[in-house]
Amino acid sequence: MIHRKPNFSCAVTCLGLVSAVLPSSVSATDYEIQVYGSETVATGRTMVELHSNYTFEGERQRINGVYPSRHAFHETLEVTHGFTPWFETGFYVFSSIQPGTGWEWVGDNIRPRVRVPEEWDWPVGVSLSTEFGYMRRAFTEDTWSWELRPIIDKQFGPLYLSFNPAFEKSVHGLNSSRGWDFAPSGKVSYELSKVVAVGVEYYSSLGTLPHFNGWREQEHTIIPVLDLGVSEDWELNMGLGFGLTRSTEDLIVKLIVGYRF
Repeated sequence: MIHRKPNFSCAVTCLGLVSAVLPSSVSATDYEIQVYGSETVATGRTMVELHSNYTFEGERQRINGVYPSRHAFHETLEVTHGFTPWFETGFYVFSSIQPGTGWEWVGDNIRPRVRVPEEWDWPVGVSLSTEFGYMRRAFTEDTWSWELRPIIDKQFGPLYLSFNPAFEKSVHGLNSSRGWDFAPSGKVSYELSKVVAVGVEYYSSLGTLPHFNGWREQEHTIIPVLDLGVSEDWELNMGLGFGLTRSTEDLIVKLIVGYRF
């Protein structure tokens, strides 16, 4: 549902390809496929991002009233403003183009986030994001959801590491009686130059705490990515992903384009 978002001057990508859907029962990660960095948007600046996701192979039929994912194209507009050196708030507008139904509004989320200030001089970057929002019943079994996402990252010269151990909860819908789902994600990337970096992103959904699902019911996706540090204002990220389990979409492609005002 990636902001110094990969931790480079501005991040990631290549033109023209669109991305894909990572399945998730209660969150918006299938519209915003991204591993967060700990850094927040600078005070007084606004980041506008377009997340484009496409699923080549996925569910072919409606399941419990939810649109199938196969050949669905998702567009998400994200606007994030930095209010202080350690606090930002993002707002999302989700939309989807379903085969045979056209372009439809899906829902909206709001995401405040705080970070550990640089002057604390911690050995790693740390921030905490909380995301809350609504999605229409035709697109999810759970119309209201809540996510807590701790973010830990570190730059070691050209090597960058980020870990997002997210916790997701249905507030209203079919799964609202369940506890918190654990959906960790992470990223490893390496700067080949000041402009180009290559890496791998990992996304998963392991099931409800404290008892996880079996391997075949868990969701695990690996996405090799390309990051291009175009300028201090632009962020670009692109990747082609592969599902590792029966419950995960088989082939996905994602594109993120962002600009800081």
